[in-house]
Amino acid sequence: MGVIPTQRESVACAPDAPAHHRPGQEAVARTSLPGTPLAPGAAREFVRATLAGWTEPAAPGAESEARAQAVAGSADARRRRDWPVDDAMVVVSELVTNAVVHAGTDVEAVCRLEAAADGSPGTLLIEVSDRHPARAVRDEAAERPHGTREYGRGLRLVSTLCEAWGITYRTGVKTVWARLPLDGRASLEEPAEEAYAGQHTLERGLRISEALAAEPRHRARQDQDWVNRGALSFLAEASDMLAGQLDENLVAALAGQLLVPRIADWCAVWLEDEATDRAGRGGLGVDFGPRLARVWHGSENHIEELRRALEKDPPRLPDSVRSRAVPVPWPGEEPGARGTGGAALAYRLIAGGRPLGTLVIGRAGVVGFPDEVNGLVEDLSRRVALAIGAARQYARQATISRVLQRGLLPGAVAEIPGVSSALVYEPLDKGGPSGDFYDLFPAGDGRWCFAVGDVQGKGPEAAVVIGLARPWLRLLAREGYDVPDVLDRLNQLLLDDATEAADAAARALVATGGPGLAADEGPQTRFLSLLYGELVPFDGGVHCTLASAGHPLPLLLGPTGEVREVARPQTLLGVVEDATYTAETFELYPGDSVLCVTDGVTERRSGHRQFDDDEGLAQALTGCAGLSAELIAERIRRLVHEFGEKPPEDDLALLVLQAE
Repeated sequence: MGVIPTQRESVACAPDAPAHHRPGQEAVARTSLPGTPLAPGAAREFVRATLAGWTEPAAPGAESEARAQAVAGSADARRRRDWPVDDAMVVVSELVTNAVVHAGTDVEAVCRLEAAADGSPGTLLIEVSDRHPARAVRDEAAERPHGTREYGRGLRLVSTLCEAWGITYRTGVKTVWARLPLDGRASLEEPAEEAYAGQHTLERGLRISEALAAEPRHRARQDQDWVNRGALSFLAEASDMLAGQLDENLVAALAGQLLVPRIADWCAVWLEDEATDRAGRGGLGVDFGPRLARVWHGSENHIEELRRALEKDPPRLPDSVRSRAVPVPWPGEEPGARGTGGAALAYRLIAGGRPLGTLVIGRAGVVGFPDEVNGLVEDLSRRVALAIGAARQYARQATISRVLQRGLLPGAVAEIPGVSSALVYEPLDKGGPSGDFYDLFPAGDGRWCFAVGDVQGKGPEAAVVIGLARPWLRLLAREGYDVPDVLDRLNQLLLDDATEAADAAARALVATGGPGLAADEGPQTRFLSLLYGELVPFDGGVHCTLASAGHPLPLLLGPTGEVREVARPQTLLGVVEDATYTAETFELYPGDSVLCVTDGVTERRSGHRQFDDDEGLAQALTGCAGLSAELIAERIRRLVHEFGEKPPEDDLALLVLQAE
C-alpha cells in the first residue's frame, strides 16, 4: 500500500521530472467538465479549440501575438501543424478518463502555454483536477462493489507521450499534470517508423497486429511484440474511435472488430437493458437477462454457429466482479475448435459504477491468456464501457429532447373561417428543443389567437420558457384578456419566475454551504421575443389586433404587391418590470397576407450581410403577390436558404395568414 502525499506535496512521476511550476505562463485556457462518460470527448474538443485559437493572430488568452510567437520560436513554428495536437488530445483524454472513472466528480481541465527561460520553444502544460485527492491504492486481489472506483493503466500512455508528468495535492483537490514539449520531436519511445503520429497510429498498430497474427506458432512472442510495439498507440486511437460512437450497438460491433483477430479468435458483447435490474428482471419481474448484442469470429462463416452456442449459456458474473478478467467456460459448440477447446475470459463493462454488460473473448488451443494481453483487454474494456455509457446518455438526452419538442409545440394549428394559414418550422437541432415556437388556437367567442416567439438560448433553458409561455398565452386568451394585457401579464410572469429561480438557487447554496455564485453563473433572466395577435372574422374580412415585443415586425402584403409593417417595436418580455404594451389594429380583406417570422429569417447571413438588410424581407415578400399562403411560405423559406452558401445557423420559423 502506498502513502498518499499530504497537502501541497507534488509527486513527480517521470524520470527527472521537474516540480510542478510555471516558469513563464504566456496563455491559459480552462474549462469545467461534468463527471460523465461524455467528459473525455468534451476535453478533446476543448484542447483542439484552444490550440486552434492560439494559432490565430489575436489569440484568445494570450497577451499578444508577439508573446505567443516568442513561446513558439517563430511565426512558422506557431502554425497548427507544429502544435503537439495529437499528443495533447490523447493526454487530456486519458487524464479526464482517469478522473471520471476513478473519482466520479466533475473535473476541471486547463491548458497552459509556457515559455522557457533559455529561449527554447517552451512547453504545453495540461492539468486535470478532481475533488477526491485521497484514495486507497488499487488492490488487484480484492474485489470491489459497484460503487467503488478503480485505477486504470492510461497513465502509462501519458508517461510515454510527455517529457514529464506528476500529481499535485491541495486541500480537497487532486491535480494530475502533464508537460508536452513544443519542439516537434517524436514522443513515443519506440522505433521511428512506429512513432506516434496522430490518426495514422491506429492503422500502423493494426498492421503490426495483423502481421503478428499471421504466425500462430509464435503467439507468445507475438503478444509480447504487440504490447511492446503497438499497444499504447492502438489503445489511444481505439479510445478516440469508441468515443465518437453514439449508438451502443455500434460500440459493441467496433469492440469486436478491434479485438478479433488481433488479440482473440472470437469476441462477444452482452448488453444489459437499462430497464433490467441486476438480477436480470424487467419492470414486471420477467426474467429477460442480458442480450447478446454482438458476436465476432475470425472466420465469418462461423459467427452464427458461435452465436447459437453462446446464447445457450450466457455469462453470469457475480456482482462483486468489476472489469477484472474472470475465466468462463469454453462454449462447447464453438466452431472450428472441436476437440481442442481453449481459454475464454469475461470482463464486466461498468461506467459510472453501473454495470452495462459483459465482454467475452476466446482463444482456441490455449489454456490461458498472457498477463500482458489480459491487461490490455482490461483497459480496452473500460473504454468500451465508457463509450456505451456515453451512447446511452446521448440516447436518453435525445429521447428527452424529442418528448420536449413534441410537448412544446401544438399538435396541429387551428382552422380559422375565412383565413388560410401556412407554417414553416425548421429547428437547428432536429432532435432537440428549439428556441423558436409558434401557436394558432381558438380563444372562444369567435376569436382566434396566434403567436410566433423566440426564446433567448436553446435546449433545456429555452424549453423551460416555452413550457411556461405557451400554456399561459392560451389560458390568458381564453380568459378574455386582450392583446396588450396578455403581454403585460406574461412579462410579469417571466420576471417572477426568474426571481423565484434565483431565490431557490441561493437557498440551495446556503443549505449546502457552497460558495456564492459568480457573475456569469446561476439563473439568468429569461428573455422572450414574441409576436402575438388576435383574429376575429367578419363578413368580408378579418379584424386583426397584434403586438410585437422585441420581435421582428410583421409585414402586410396587399393583393397588388404593396408591403408595409403593421406593428411597432416594443420591449422584450422578461426584461423590464413596469413595461406597458400596446397593440395595433387593422383589417384584412381577401388577398391580404400577414407574414410573421423569427430572427432566423431576418438575420440569415451571407458573409457580412443579413437577409433583411436594405429591407430584403419586404422585397422578397413583394414578389409573392398573388400567391397562396402555402406558396408564400415556401418561397420565403427557399429564398432564405438560398441567401447563404452555408446551412442556416439558427432556428427558423415563419407563419403566413391570408384572408380568403
